[in-house]
Amino acid sequence: MKPETMLPDHIDTVQANGITVRKGSVGAFLASWRVLSNPSQSDDSRAAAREDLIALLPALTALGLFDVFEARDPRLRELIAQGRGGA
Repeated sequence: MKPETMLPDHIDTVQANGITVRKGSVGAFLASWRVLSNPSQSDDSRAAAREDLIALLPALTALGLFDVFEARDPRLRELIAQGRGGA
């Protein structure tokens, strides 16, 4: 399936299991993790990235992302588990 089939250019959100998921959520999650996992980033930047990442977890869970992919980094796995109500 092509991205434009899922979300055409003129549509910015999709409903997944009753949760509104914005276009760009997966990219924002990855960008947040890059900042959070980079020790050269400021504490404030890393804290903001952590909050952003956690805020995205319900949407990405609703999409089924974590049913298909598992984070290789144990710190990210733990953060995902905590944010999803586990661990």
